[in-house]
Amino acid sequence: MADTAKNNVAHTTLDIRSAIAAERRELADLLDGLAPEQWDAPTLCAGWRVREVAAHMSLGFRYSLPRVLWELARVGGRLHRMTDRRARADAEAFPPEVLAGFLRDNAGHPWTPPVGGFASALGHDVVHGLDITVALGIPRRVPEDRVRILLDHVTPKSAKFFGADLTGLELRADDVDWSLGAGAPLSGAAQDLLLVAFGRPLPAGRLRGEGAERFARA
Repeated sequence: MADTAKNNVAHTTLDIRSAIAAERRELADLLDGLAPEQWDAPTLCAGWRVREVAAHMSLGFRYSLPRVLWELARVGGRLHRMTDRRARADAEAFPPEVLAGFLRDNAGHPWTPPVGGFASALGHDVVHGLDITVALGIPRRVPEDRVRILLDHVTPKSAKFFGADLTGLELRADDVDWSLGAGAPLSGAAQDLLLVAFGRPLPAGRLRGEGAERFARA
């Protein structure tokens, strides 16, 4: 399997930061338009409702590094346990309009995950936004330039980190010129293949090919 996707394009830090800011503002607007019951609907993130995902998306803006380290220490250094604990607590602490406002008010915030820089920050926003919209059946199409930035950073190694086994598959986007890997073709929209690479199970019918059932949501 190839380690890089076809048609990689160089993106500047300014390109990526502009994409991050636009994505956060658009997601804030989308969240503002949700009905109350949608905030309590499940997402593609197992065990999290829309409100937990929204709370998690802004954690990096609201918590200083010392506070994050303190929160980690409380749960024995287990990152996923810490983020789950904070998402649930913050989802209850803040009303929907405030959770949406955190994204809008911090559109230009320079937060990045521990690895991956600004591209990973964009991936964090785009994928969690899709966790919400795909689960709710909202037909939002992430702008192609943002999806391409993220696809250019997808590798078999990065997919494995997120729990996605792409062995024996070639991912083929049917709406942009992009593919990754070698093997049986797995086709779908670029943003759906991005979700596959980030370890997300998808609703039935969004993917085509021999590996489609491997990534179908139960």
